[in-house]
Amino acid sequence: MGSTADTLPAKRPASTGYSSERHKRLKLSSDGSPYSNVVDYSDPFAISSVLNQFDSGKFGSVTKDIEALREKKMQMLGPYFAKYPSLINQLLKVTTNHSEETAKLEIVQVTSAHQHVKKGEQIKKDVPVAPSSIVIIDSDDEDDSDKKPDPRFNQVMLPVPIRPSPALQMNEYPASIEFNGKSKDPKIEKSLDAQGKSPRDKGIYVGVQEEEDEVENKDDGLDDIWREMSMSMAIECSKDDSMNVSDEEEEKEEDCDHSFVLKDDLGYVCRVCGVIKRRIETIFEFQFKVKKSTRTYASDSRSSKEKGDIFGIHVAEDDLVVTDISAHPRHMKQMKPHQIEGFNFLVRNLAGENPGGCILAHAPGSGKTFMIISFMQSFLGKYPNGRPLVVLPKGILSIWKKEFQRWQVEDIPLLDFYSVKADNRSQQLEVLRKWKDQKSILFLGYKQFSTVVCDDSASGASIDCKEILLKVPSILILDEGHTPRNENTDIMQSLTKVLTPRKVVLSGTLYQNHVQEVFNILELVRPKFLNMETSKPIVRRIKSRVHVPAGVKNTLCDVVEYTLQKDIDFKRKVNVIHDLREMTSKVLHYYKGDFLDELPGLVDFTVVLNLTSRQKHEVEKLKQLSRKFKISSVGSATYLHPMLKPVAEKCGENSISDNIINELIDKLDVKDGVKSKFFRNMLKMCESAGEKLLVFSQYLLPLKYLERLAAKWNGWSVNREIFVISGESSPEQREFSMEKFNSSADAKVFFGSIKACGEGISLVGASRVIILDVHLNPSVTRQAIGRAFRPGQTKKVFVYRLVAADSPEEEDHTTCFKKELISKMWFEWNEYCGDRAFEVENVPVNECGDLFLESHSLAEDIKSLYRRF
Repeated sequence: MGSTADTLPAKRPASTGYSSERHKRLKLSSDGSPYSNVVDYSDPFAISSVLNQFDSGKFGSVTKDIEALREKKMQMLGPYFAKYPSLINQLLKVTTNHSEETAKLEIVQVTSAHQHVKKGEQIKKDVPVAPSSIVIIDSDDEDDSDKKPDPRFNQVMLPVPIRPSPALQMNEYPASIEFNGKSKDPKIEKSLDAQGKSPRDKGIYVGVQEEEDEVENKDDGLDDIWREMSMSMAIECSKDDSMNVSDEEEEKEEDCDHSFVLKDDLGYVCRVCGVIKRRIETIFEFQFKVKKSTRTYASDSRSSKEKGDIFGIHVAEDDLVVTDISAHPRHMKQMKPHQIEGFNFLVRNLAGENPGGCILAHAPGSGKTFMIISFMQSFLGKYPNGRPLVVLPKGILSIWKKEFQRWQVEDIPLLDFYSVKADNRSQQLEVLRKWKDQKSILFLGYKQFSTVVCDDSASGASIDCKEILLKVPSILILDEGHTPRNENTDIMQSLTKVLTPRKVVLSGTLYQNHVQEVFNILELVRPKFLNMETSKPIVRRIKSRVHVPAGVKNTLCDVVEYTLQKDIDFKRKVNVIHDLREMTSKVLHYYKGDFLDELPGLVDFTVVLNLTSRQKHEVEKLKQLSRKFKISSVGSATYLHPMLKPVAEKCGENSISDNIINELIDKLDVKDGVKSKFFRNMLKMCESAGEKLLVFSQYLLPLKYLERLAAKWNGWSVNREIFVISGESSPEQREFSMEKFNSSADAKVFFGSIKACGEGISLVGASRVIILDVHLNPSVTRQAIGRAFRPGQTKKVFVYRLVAADSPEEEDHTTCFKKELISKMWFEWNEYCGDRAFEVENVPVNECGDLFLESHSLAEDIKSLYRRF
């Protein structure tokens, strides 16, 4: 069944650019035959035809649009009926094709409307139906007959007493008439030709005889009145086109059986009523939306006022920034919502108005590398003169190259000093010049970068290398960007000298030890961040809200750290959190890692173990040491087994031989060391359950000891059942150990330096993780856990953070947890979190839900057990 909405042009926002030509579509009746042509409604016959076809039943149901039009017409006619009663008599002369009942109904309705006007009452919505025969009162001169009228000011149709021609009635040929002044029907064309006039000739209209028109309209004395009414009606009709779009859409949604089609400039639009179901910018989310615009503009729409930088990258100065950088379709298909947001965040900061640095603080394993690779390739596709420089930990360079090869859409050369063995400045200068002269990407380790920049040698090669690294980069990308967090290090000082404003920090654990370190990184990507006009009022607001005790400095970082860590007023903490997020919202993009919820799960235990009597005796001696590092390093070995204490005191980290460890193992009893005993029992349970075990420590002696212990007990060998990664492992060794451990059924246990394995390594083959000692930087431990709990993991991961009871290690754990609390509150707190949302839960061992811990062999040494939320 057809709908009247198909014949009326849908009202659309002026900005959509819809053409009337889009509405000229052939409509089909229920049997599939064409019954009407929809045309430009600026023609004066448009509404007349609609009403006539409505009366003849061609459209079926009546819509609110037609009712509103008829109501508006009667509201306009009412005052004139009151002023000139003779008009009512003309209106009541109905045509011969009307039934008697219809004529009576119209008389009652018109009379009622007239009476309401006389009484000064408001016209009701039950307005009279227009007669089927209608003429157009045209106030224009004949000279304007060739001009196309503005569709908002159509000639107004008013009812007049005219009898239709017996030979040609309007209702007989509604489907045969086009409103462009021609007729498809030969009968109509012949009749018009006989009169010598076309349908658009002034005073001659289809279905109206010339003689009757002259008789009925001759000297009626109401020409001026009709003309005035025509103009008023036109003004009122024009108002309809400027109705509120949202109101119009709501009304159409109620009355239209929508049929949505995709328009490339709007989105999914109903072809009948014009309602937009989904806008184009929400369909193509990978394109960046900027400022006052809801779509991405083409490059030729730039403002003529532009400014450029030394890299030839032009940025518009007007409000609508041209940012037609978008992700490649291949990449876009793989991007998750947080990666699309991150990509747009990069575009806004690096290619938008006043480009500057930014921070992507996304959880480990969330795909930061893929996201920045996609952005760099899109950026170089748009700006081939750009020269990205990636500074990263040397150990993960091979992982970056592998990701580039996986996701590259263009063969961009990847350059570095290590693969070509560029050890001296002359060799390094060749690599740098190659990078400068051709479209490519340069990779450097943090230490190598700072060594070149801080080189004070007067040689030409050294000066040229330094100058290229500081002046040529168009984008500086810092992976594991929390590395240069100390403002007094050579790494931080050298990175701040790079001239490009486009600096990107990638970090899965932005907060490390102190609030000051976070602001150091903010200062790196946005120089003088706290002195910016947007930051100053927030800094003053934070300081005014917090009252710190004596002894605490009144600097912003100290105030924030004290409030989040020690302030008992939880509401004050929340206010500071909101202020921090407001200050950093445009520079820092944080993602907690909700994608990890899709994994089987993570259970994070802190296991406090009772020391043996021999260990307690050694711990008392340990407390007498003055150096904090010595207490930590020697203590880590002592908590594992007391016989390791003298070895730790005498031997350096790099002078531990297998012979010394083997001799030690032959003499000791494992039961004398509580952590050694815990490891042996856990390893047995993992082997019997078919699970793999990860063991992390920040020191080499405990790892070497446990490695030799596992080999002696079970006859295992390295690179078959046992795998090891330390800071001395080459990239090839790291790659081999990682892949073999994950894929081999023979692999049992993996020993890793927590520092060396904290970045860019996937060890999803393991489902049990032991953290042997407490690292004072909580993010390092979190990174280590993220080696197993990351995409690709198919089992629930259980983590055991081992802590020696009644020892300096227990105090370190408390300090470390307070640091962790600051990070969680700053970045992860929301309105659903309470004041204890990030605390640990004390759980009974027999109710912890872990069958391993509930076993007697492990449970007997546990003093207390805590579980993180």
